[in-house]
Amino acid sequence: MDNLIAFILAVIIIGFFMLSYLKKQKKIEQQALESAEKGKLRSDGPQSQHPHIDANYCIGCATCTLVCPEGDVLAMLGGKAVIVNGYKCIGHGLCAEACPVGAITMVMASPSVGGDMPYLTPEFETTIKNMYIVGELGGLALIKNAINQGRDCIDNIAEKAVSPGGARRSPDVYDVLIVGAGPAGISASLRAAEKKLNYITIDEGEIGGTVAKYPRQKLVLTSPVEFPLYGKFKKLQLSKEELIAFWHKVLERADFKVRQGEKVEDIKKGEDGIFTVTTPNGQYRTHAVVLALGKSGSPRKLGVKGEELPKVMYRLLEADHYVNKKILIVGGGDSAVEAAMGLGHQVGNQVTLSYRKEAFSRIKEGNTRRIQESIRKGKVKVVFNSVPAEFKENSVVLEVNGKQEEIPNDFVWIFAGGQPPTAFLKKIGIGFGNQDLTSTGSKEAKQGALAQA
Repeated sequence: MDNLIAFILAVIIIGFFMLSYLKKQKKIEQQALESAEKGKLRSDGPQSQHPHIDANYCIGCATCTLVCPEGDVLAMLGGKAVIVNGYKCIGHGLCAEACPVGAITMVMASPSVGGDMPYLTPEFETTIKNMYIVGELGGLALIKNAINQGRDCIDNIAEKAVSPGGARRSPDVYDVLIVGAGPAGISASLRAAEKKLNYITIDEGEIGGTVAKYPRQKLVLTSPVEFPLYGKFKKLQLSKEELIAFWHKVLERADFKVRQGEKVEDIKKGEDGIFTVTTPNGQYRTHAVVLALGKSGSPRKLGVKGEELPKVMYRLLEADHYVNKKILIVGGGDSAVEAAMGLGHQVGNQVTLSYRKEAFSRIKEGNTRRIQESIRKGKVKVVFNSVPAEFKENSVVLEVNGKQEEIPNDFVWIFAGGQPPTAFLKKIGIGFGNQDLTSTGSKEAKQGALAQA
């Protein structure tokens, strides 16, 4: 009898654990399905290379998730690899190369659109007719994608730039105004020149956009790419310096019409369908607008003497590219603290963090502990109650408690906040997320919704 009772209890216990396991597996599978649905690639919208995972062959080794340069495009759920953040994919194909069983192939598709991403058609058009977004801001981060999008977008616009009778439109209104002179904006500008369009390009910063702030000798292109008016680059790999040198060569062209140091403050569309683009220098009227702004937005500058030096930056891309350097970080938020710690752990770096207040007051609890540990180990030196007074070629001048101190310096990063492009896009009326403009069931409904913008 005792043996029977023990057997029954064992069966009950095993059954309980089996039931719990099955429930857990069902929950994991449901999460995998939801994530795969959220991250799946679409047939509409701007397209580039993205991974396609065959679940029948995937063995769940997680190799693809480890080699992904963006870190969280892929995830392991339910024992299988799934796409959870498709819009972050930069199209290198490292996951497909690393997969030991060939379960991943690269396909042409568009990424899923999160709620913080602007809605775009396959022609890069936003919810406002004749207003387009190309490059990183549209969700495709690879520079090659940006170059291709800038070119293809102008091709679409060029088809509309001639009136039905074959005559050019009003000469006092631009065919297209391009905002931003990064990879996408330069490509769009060159294509507009090639197509003989009446265009203008406006950029508040320097030619090259974010690429201009990449670390020295960083590879920015790892496959052939074709620029309008110039053709294909023969080299398979291009460094930041080589690409910037090419862009400055572009600047010398008489037909490259760019105005630097001019920030677009507002864009309004009139009843006649013509856009009025407002900057501090005046207003421009244009039939079409191409936004090639990038994702980092406009950083807040300090207005300190020497801030225009190339060594002064506002965004840290890869800390491991900086070693044996004397570095100043300005700011007291999480971004500043994390940058200081990241750079402080690189070989030979001497990192100083300057913060205008007497203590950190708005950083995460985890960062509070980590920065204290970095200070204790001598990885980061924090100077409270300090502000930069001047940036020099090989040094910086800090004002600490009313007194000036000059310290040797190679690089400066400023984290003083700024205005992300999202706020500007919403201000001018662009819709976000995976908006179903065909939900009424007809193609005309979509066209009507776009026309109302």
